[in-house]
Amino acid sequence: MDKISLKIVIAGRTYPLTIKKEEEEAIKKAANRINSHIKKLQESYAVKDMQDLLAMTTLQIALQTPEGGSGGAKTAPATPVFDEDLKTIIQKIDAAI
Repeated sequence: MDKISLKIVIAGRTYPLTIKKEEEEAIKKAANRINSHIKKLQESYAVKDMQDLLAMTTLQIALQTPEGGSGGAKTAPATPVFDEDLKTIIQKIDAAI
């Protein structure tokens, strides 16, 4: 399997990753989804601190997963692809740190 170096930007920070070539598109899409979530929060609320925006984004994503939502919460279920994308990014970031 071919490995490639990739730099992704999440919340204005660059993370260098070494990934399998076939993971590239999924990781880029996941990073774009996260950044899109953050941008929507920035536009909707007067929150300036990136740490707060990341925490709020994480909470929203966690609520979208079957394990994260409370019984009465009405949230859209996360897609399996998004769950896997997010897990892959978290693993890659943990490995890079």
